[in-house]
Amino acid sequence: MGYYVRVEPNVKVYVEDINPEGKKAILFIHGWPANHNLFEYQFDELPKKGYRCIGVDLRGFGNSDKPFRGYSYDVLADDIRKVVEVLNLEDFILAGHSVGGAISIRYMARHNGYGVSKLALFAAAAPSFTKRPDFPYGFTKEEVSKIIEDTYNDRPKMLEGFGDMFFFQYVTKPFSDWFFQLGLQAAGWATAEVATSLRDESLFSDLEKVHVPTLILHGTHDKVCPFPLAVAQKEVIRNSKLVSFEDSGHGLFWEQRHKFNKELIQFIEK
Repeated sequence: MGYYVRVEPNVKVYVEDINPEGKKAILFIHGWPANHNLFEYQFDELPKKGYRCIGVDLRGFGNSDKPFRGYSYDVLADDIRKVVEVLNLEDFILAGHSVGGAISIRYMARHNGYGVSKLALFAAAAPSFTKRPDFPYGFTKEEVSKIIEDTYNDRPKMLEGFGDMFFFQYVTKPFSDWFFQLGLQAAGWATAEVATSLRDESLFSDLEKVHVPTLILHGTHDKVCPFPLAVAQKEVIRNSKLVSFEDSGHGLFWEQRHKFNKELIQFIEK
């Protein structure tokens, strides 16, 4: 079931609600620069186990409206709050990949974890996507600025290069083409603006405000959000569990999808 939720007077975001009668709701927030279809291999399986899977396209991406402004972590977290309210979600699992993980953490801090019983972070871009004087992991700000520049100059080529670093395991040409098309469905300006947020924002203090059980899943070969980011999350978030994926890069939800789905289900049922 797909429909739109109005998050601002002139902005609607697309929501795909799979198995709405399921026993437990999981709200999935996708990473940059894709959309909710990134979780296809979870949506194929988790509803079979009786779960309600809700995928949101962030504003500017997928089927959602694409306003020219409004891509800070605060605004994107506020959009999620509106979706939660409209769907009347309670006691749900909030699950975010990459920048979706960063937005999920900002949601927990900014909205005091409204309605969330558990948090799941997949290769999350936190506490910082970029290197800082006291955090030597991730991209340099100059490298992200180059990605933004390339987005405005030749977005298809930028997306192709990003796809090359996304997966650790071999992907077929058809799968690579599918992944590439997910990125093309976004607006160019939204792709650049969210990359700007990734470059400039941080979540060090936000992590301290997460007070629900948290599952951290992260590939050890991740070239986008290096594994030390997951270690930093584990050190700060109380009542958190870190599971490493030894045969995955940034795309662990596909590269080790059976292990990924098993760990997520065990976490939900615990």
